[in-house]
Amino acid sequence: MGGIHSVEQKSIHEFTAKDAKGKDVDLSIYKGKVLLVVNVASKCGFTNSNYTQLTELYSKYKDRGFEILAFPCNQFLNQEPGSSEDAEQFACTRFKAEYPIFQKVKVNGKDAAPVYKFLKASKGGFLWSSIKWNFTKFLVNKDGQVIRRYGTSTSPLAIEADIQKALGEV
Repeated sequence: MGGIHSVEQKSIHEFTAKDAKGKDVDLSIYKGKVLLVVNVASKCGFTNSNYTQLTELYSKYKDRGFEILAFPCNQFLNQEPGSSEDAEQFACTRFKAEYPIFQKVKVNGKDAAPVYKFLKASKGGFLWSSIKWNFTKFLVNKDGQVIRRYGTSTSPLAIEADIQKALGEV
């Protein structure tokens, strides 16, 4: 149940994930960048505020070595019901997202995406390591290590000072 799993990988850069079209993406392409990894959903009460603020952060810091990796997830009340490409189109059309939207994943359970098993093992949450809801965020440093985990109620803009620090700007 929600306990921390043993994960051999030491860096997010050791993983491969599929983009919204099903193409493999070697996450080592993000070496040297600060990452914010987020499980997203299009029909959640937190959707508008999170996507709006994620786009704002990305626009402000993308040229300074910052990247957002968005992973659609349908595990929480079926709030991402469409295809991966539907999720990508929603984010890019409605919220002008220019950051990568990956293939839909499971973030909890035995079928959780390996990258999420790594993230959760690196920084467990309140009580257990399982993700509690949409828009849980993981800040990852330039070496691919998780710096901090933020719950759904932490807005993306509230993380800005931590992003600046990770980028070496503070």
